[in-house]
Amino acid sequence: MREVMTKSMARNIFYGGSLFFILIFVGLTIHSHRYIVTTSTNAETLTESVTAGKHLWEKHACINCHTILGEGAYFAPELGNVMTRWGVIDDPEDSFETLKAWMESQPSGIEGRRQMPNFNLTDEEIRNLSDFLIWTNTIDTQGWPPNDAG
Repeated sequence: MREVMTKSMARNIFYGGSLFFILIFVGLTIHSHRYIVTTSTNAETLTESVTAGKHLWEKHACINCHTILGEGAYFAPELGNVMTRWGVIDDPEDSFETLKAWMESQPSGIEGRRQMPNFNLTDEEIRNLSDFLIWTNTIDTQGWPPNDAG
């Protein structure tokens, strides 16, 4: 003899299955949050200078041209590991000087080349931006974005 599923049985299966998958979703969300907070970011190394550099990044809408950690526009280079590519990651003063020289040389005036505007930043603002890019360079992105350091 074949059993027929009643409305209450179907409702119980629906609610039970929904609750099961909601619990799985919440568990995975908590796990992901803990993983990101404890292993990926360097929250303990955040300084006022890094925070000020992030605010400059946002104020001047750098993400409209550059990507950082794979997020943003693709008009200009990825900046998530720019300090490593420039070979100045180990020395904050070299990082500042290199970034300052680059920013002050823009726009370069070379015909037909993409040009970055000169934002006329102060030395303190360039240092803050440099510190932000150094900090960003230290985030464990597990190899993303695929961007050679050469």
